[in-house]
Amino acid sequence: MTATSDDETAKVLRAWEKGAPAYDRQIAVLEKIWFGGAREWLGARARGRVLEVAVGTGLNLPHYPAGVTITGIELSPAMLAIARRRAADLGRTVDLRIGDAQALPFGDQAFDTVACALSLCAIPDPATAIGEMARVLVPGGRLLLVDHIASTWPPIRAAQRLVERLTVRTAGEHFTRRQLPLVRAAGFEIVEVERLKAGTVERVFARKPPVG
Repeated sequence: MTATSDDETAKVLRAWEKGAPAYDRQIAVLEKIWFGGAREWLGARARGRVLEVAVGTGLNLPHYPAGVTITGIELSPAMLAIARRRAADLGRTVDLRIGDAQALPFGDQAFDTVACALSLCAIPDPATAIGEMARVLVPGGRLLLVDHIASTWPPIRAAQRLVERLTVRTAGEHFTRRQLPLVRAAGFEIVEVERLKAGTVERVFARKPPVG
């Protein structure tokens, strides 16, 4: 990564370390009014060996089917500590590691499913992160993304741009990014796309093309 990208990653890390204790409480309100059903949608499509990128506090863990194996990486040790407690409370065996989405610490074709929820909005180089997700997926593997993106309604989109002036500077969080073009550029085949809440929330199910 470049020095600029390293600086941005450090800024995101500081923000998540500071925000970890209150994260679950804050996101609970947003999930009721904005992201409802997203975690269930993601879990229902996961298969086989699952890697969750930016696993956060582990809020997706209850929604994965019983037959999958789960590995999670997270930039923030404070967030990961909460995820470990959640996995223990659920009685799930989960391999949780510190790691950067822009340089995944795994070999090629190591997973059947890669999931990332509400996190590419803050990863400094989302194209690199999606490229890494493609690298660690087997041919035919599943990519599952959920994130907030620029609204299809101009007044909301304008408000998002105003909010970004603060959130990008302080925490690296974007509200007008859209991941779908990056997924297509990385060579994935799009299986399913949903846009909800005036187009501000997008769910993407894509597949890495099979060999040949």
